[in-house]
Amino acid sequence: MKWLICSDSHGNHSLMAKAVELEKPDRILHLGDVTRDARRLQEAFPELEIVGVRGNCDPSDGETPEERELFFGLRRVWMLHGHTYWVKSGLGMLTAEARTRGVEVVVFGHTHQPVCYLEGSLWVLNPGAIGGAAALATYGVIEERDGKVYCRTGVV
Repeated sequence: MKWLICSDSHGNHSLMAKAVELEKPDRILHLGDVTRDARRLQEAFPELEIVGVRGNCDPSDGETPEERELFFGLRRVWMLHGHTYWVKSGLGMLTAEARTRGVEVVVFGHTHQPVCYLEGSLWVLNPGAIGGAAALATYGVIEERDGKVYCRTGVV
């Protein structure tokens, strides 16, 4: 199983499409800024499930929440944009909440800086910004191999 994680597309859905073609994921998570890009990507790849959350640049539409918890197999994943946990000022509040929730993976955006590390039993993943210049467009991946979860970042 493999999930593609995108954030901060800011109107550039074509780079997300390139990441889909490169990674061939089973599911896509879009972490906000700009949610309409995820809808356009869904039109291009109707066979894929795309799950999204709102970012600080997205209007409240009554349908897209600010955060979600999902299951990657039996593992819990918490997805959010990150602005509500002030991730630009550090990740302490975010990781403390992730541990309180008992999730195994937290994915967030907002900073435009890719981050991927394992802290004890918690994976912390920020895919960076897929909507930047092509040379700087980054994404994240969650995948399962041999019964274990791994996270990584990539460049389109």
